[in-house]
Amino acid sequence: MIERAACAAQVKAWQGRMEQALAERLPATDVEPTRLHAAMRYCVLNGGQRVRPLLLFGTARAVGLGETDVEAAACAIEFAHAYSSVHDDLPALDADGVRRGRPTCHAAYDEGTAVLVGDALQSLAFQLLASDAALPAAPLVRLRLIGLLAEAIGASGLAGGQALDVAAQGPLSVPDMDAMYARRTGALIRASVLMAAACAPQAAADLEGMLQAFAVPLGLAFQIQHDLADVPHGASHGRATYPGTLGPAASRERIRHLHTQALEALRPLGTAADPLRALAEWLLLPAD
Repeated sequence: MIERAACAAQVKAWQGRMEQALAERLPATDVEPTRLHAAMRYCVLNGGQRVRPLLLFGTARAVGLGETDVEAAACAIEFAHAYSSVHDDLPALDADGVRRGRPTCHAAYDEGTAVLVGDALQSLAFQLLASDAALPAAPLVRLRLIGLLAEAIGASGLAGGQALDVAAQGPLSVPDMDAMYARRTGALIRASVLMAAACAPQAAADLEGMLQAFAVPLGLAFQIQHDLADVPHGASHGRATYPGTLGPAASRERIRHLHTQALEALRPLGTAADPLRALAEWLLLPAD
């Protein structure tokens, strides 16, 4: 198992790599339409943990690839995540005015620009998967990558999860929250892991099933952890959350159970999956 300090150093290196990779693939602010391009950069280059690219890099290591092999896919999934965040912040949905300590896109620019930023980032994500020269050239690999991302952000994934959230009236049962979280948060987590595996088509046929069995509980636990972090700030927007339904202590116990479940799925991969084990611990069991 990778020690926590070594994992933290690797995370920092990967985060730095992603900031550069994202900046290189975003349109320049001196190219028309300059306001749209400036807003896209504002919304993407705003810090954050880069959780989904980290999981993509960790999975790449597990299947025998390097960061260069999957960097464009990591950028694509981060653009998709940024697009969803920009749209979620809009007054019609979460009506958030602040994200990571500064005004959200519609607050810093305007609502129309925020809608266009989300549209443009989603389009850019698929453009990278279709044409970035650093990804495997095989057409079937490209199609698989495009299909995984499309599924993750569509009605059976992120958009569907947000729709369930918006439609919810009153408290939700735990199974209903699990179903909502599996789409709203878990879908992009799963796609991050599976897209890295798709870049290594020579991997064992049963590898995808193992990785999915890891990613599903990880995605749910990650959202519960996010809910717990929001408790002191009262940032639930009046919607159902695990801490609100079960309480913080039971929510933390659920995270520990899901973490164990995720690690168990990686057992057949041996030490090759150590980067994923370390990332799971870093994400779900923060140091005191």
